[in-house]
Amino acid sequence: MTQRFDLAASLARAIDGRGGAWSFIRGFAASWVRGLEGGDGWAEADLLAAEQRLGVRLPAALREAYLLFGRRQDLTSNHDTLLDPAELYVDDTGEALVFRHENQGAASWGVLLDDLQDDDPAVVMRLDLADKNAERWEPWLERLSLCFVEIVLSESVQAQADEEPCDLLDADDDVIGLLEENTVRLPFPAYPPGEENGSRWLLGQDVLLREAAGVAVLARGRTPADLDRVRDLIPGDWLNDPR
Repeated sequence: MTQRFDLAASLARAIDGRGGAWSFIRGFAASWVRGLEGGDGWAEADLLAAEQRLGVRLPAALREAYLLFGRRQDLTSNHDTLLDPAELYVDDTGEALVFRHENQGAASWGVLLDDLQDDDPAVVMRLDLADKNAERWEPWLERLSLCFVEIVLSESVQAQADEEPCDLLDADDDVIGLLEENTVRLPFPAYPPGEENGSRWLLGQDVLLREAAGVAVLARGRTPADLDRVRDLIPGDWLNDPR
């Protein structure tokens, strides 16, 4: 009998290093979305072409993620967008290699050029502000492999297809209270650092939830029945509830 994927335990191992991160993503995809297959990643030639065009060596963690699952848009680009190797670029300040965009262009994620020599460098984020002089690259997550775990989790709760067991609920004190009563917090570090109310990840009975800054709760069930269960436990105006 195949051992069932333990999301919480596997996520704890993903915190320790990039090998654990890729193992988590394999297991999560197989158990909650669709298992990884050959062809889900970019070819080595695509990454070499990007390096030649940019004149930089891509960090090992970025290469490994792109080779493993970089073409799987259902894991990386349901809401925000993971750039293709041919779309990677150095930002206009010459400070960072950008690899991800927010879906409306409100933010970008990247790695500082000074950190590209690291195998698993820290990730930074920059908001697109009306006052361009106020834009700064700010810390996001301490390791690139951990950022890819966050990408897969975030995109999984924001899948757009009608058949996907995902939903969204506006949060208030009552919703947050019920959320804390009926779920457990997953071992993922608070992010971005320094934010009093950042995102946190929680797990119910076969339901993954993201509580986003006390404003909204995003949920994904392993099945539609699992999602219905959490809707009943945390009643409210769920956006996609057909019942």
